[in-house]
Amino acid sequence: MKIAFFSDCYLDLTGGITSSINAQKTELERRGHTVYIFSTSYPKTPKERQNLAKENIFPVPSCHWCFRGLTPVSRRPKLVEKWLLQEHPEIKDFDIYYIHYESGCSIAGLHLAKKLKIPSIQVMHGREDMGVTSIIPFGLRTIVATLLNWFHSWYIPHPTRVHKDNYLANTVAKAKMWTLMVNHANYADCVITPSHHFAKKLNHYGVKHKIKIFPNGYPDKNFPTNPSVKTLKLGQTLEIIWHSRLSGEKRILPFLRALNQVNGKYHLNVYGDGANLNKAKRYATKHHLNVTFHGNSKFNTVQNAILKSHLDVLASYNFDNYPMTLVEAEASGVPVFICDPDMQEIIPKDSYILSSGPTPFQMAEALNDLLNHPDKIQQMSKIMLKHRQETLISQRIKTLEDIFHLML
Repeated sequence: MKIAFFSDCYLDLTGGITSSINAQKTELERRGHTVYIFSTSYPKTPKERQNLAKENIFPVPSCHWCFRGLTPVSRRPKLVEKWLLQEHPEIKDFDIYYIHYESGCSIAGLHLAKKLKIPSIQVMHGREDMGVTSIIPFGLRTIVATLLNWFHSWYIPHPTRVHKDNYLANTVAKAKMWTLMVNHANYADCVITPSHHFAKKLNHYGVKHKIKIFPNGYPDKNFPTNPSVKTLKLGQTLEIIWHSRLSGEKRILPFLRALNQVNGKYHLNVYGDGANLNKAKRYATKHHLNVTFHGNSKFNTVQNAILKSHLDVLASYNFDNYPMTLVEAEASGVPVFICDPDMQEIIPKDSYILSSGPTPFQMAEALNDLLNHPDKIQQMSKIMLKHRQETLISQRIKTLEDIFHLML
């Protein structure tokens, strides 16, 4: 098959969507498929473009000065469509358009699919309602969500309207973002999401498709070789690793406040960057926390650090869908700490510590209990190691291929 990926979150970024796309592209190509990726991008030199083209990765026309946080922003979808048809006429001959995210490049992919009568599959990766809430200052959230909704509706019809409620759309801004997500999903021919819990939420708010579940997978070429069982003794330092974005929705600051209430010995290694990096550093310094910030690091560096840890942490709450953080921990045989009950779907039973709630006190309570019962680390690690082969993208990719074949 010839498959074209479209994504507004890929080039020049790190994170779960990028990791997921890379793993799928590599495995699909290994199985004989042709895969192109079209993505927004920061400005590239001709040499950089040539190198990307060798991998069938192509930056679409993007704004030079307008970036959404740290994310490149595409030009208007109609300009992207025009560029695609001019620069890549072979795009007319592809079998599947595989869309990731809900902004300009992704909209262009959906439009072209309808124009060229090519089946389109939309992957719904995450909670844009919580993204707006976490990233945008309080007084601007409704304005920003309204503008994003308005822009989106220029290109994709919004027959379904989500109204403020007492469930997930409990503010006008969140309701606007659910409206955007639902109508974007309905515009595609098929919808995929990695988790059942997110699929239920999308259906609740009006996604009409029967959503297909395709979990994120770990790239085979990077799969850790024979990781050991993790053990921790009473009084030993608990080595914790954070390798998610340092942002409001990932909740690095609440987790640091939890560490400030931990009684035993711990050390936290933080890998990654984000809007809350400097705040996190200041808080850790002010409260004399045993935390080391490493910034953005190469994949192998982070992977080796995971393998040396006792506990991986994901502190997000009511936000994540199927985070690669948990997939990477399971592949390495490392137990995880979570505070969102939805994340129990992602990892094996009894391989994690689940706090009783998302507050710093509740997280600290769970960490203190672990330090008082360190033998839990070995028990959880054994379970992770037993199931880790299941995370391989090669074990999961047939599900995606089957979905593709159904669309042809």
